[in-house]
Amino acid sequence: MDGGAFFALQPDDWQALWLTARLAAIVTLILLLLGTPLAWWLARSKSKWRAPLAAIVAMPLVLPPSVLGFYLLLAMGPQGPLGQLTLALGLPPLPFTFAGLVIASVLYSLPFMVQPLQSAFEAIDKRFLEAAAMLRASPLDAFFSVALPLARPGFITALVMTFAHTVGEFGVVLMIGGNLPGVTRVASVQIYDHVEALELAQAHRLAAILLLFSFTVLLALHAVRRNARREG
Repeated sequence: MDGGAFFALQPDDWQALWLTARLAAIVTLILLLLGTPLAWWLARSKSKWRAPLAAIVAMPLVLPPSVLGFYLLLAMGPQGPLGQLTLALGLPPLPFTFAGLVIASVLYSLPFMVQPLQSAFEAIDKRFLEAAAMLRASPLDAFFSVALPLARPGFITALVMTFAHTVGEFGVVLMIGGNLPGVTRVASVQIYDHVEALELAQAHRLAAILLLFSFTVLLALHAVRRNARREG
């Protein structure tokens, strides 16, 4: 099989890849907006709630995806709090919809955005922020003009890792999204379908693309960290 034939995907495969890319882009954008203030608070706060909140953020790293998916399914169901909320707002139930998939993926990928940002914020020398304050910069000005530029490598790492992790999700997306073509069937689920149908050649093509994607992501991260060490 030549290279062109190897990457000749079926229409369903392209559809799953496009849905996966769209899901990962939306989740990464949402987590950038939500994770940045959360990471800043975790890096700077001395509140007693810091440790419990940090544990909640990190929980998806150790929790089996099926467990998280199961409880999210209960929460989004007709009797769950999210399900009750959507019913009260006149919205359709979230399970087995793209919106439900986005919410589940945001929670599951949360540590991949917050933890690199928290580490980057913690590494910022407090003297830079104190100097900005002495120059009468407001906390918001100091954050945007001092903290954000210094934390740039952390942002790049967080964005790349969040996108890549969302692309590779399987357990949570299967529990919440099911397997609806064009709606919730992402690439990892499509590979599972090919294997179940003994379509190993099709599964191999799609899996190889995700493998190349993961390798490229790791190479990019290595380059970012190497450049950051040189600039530091």
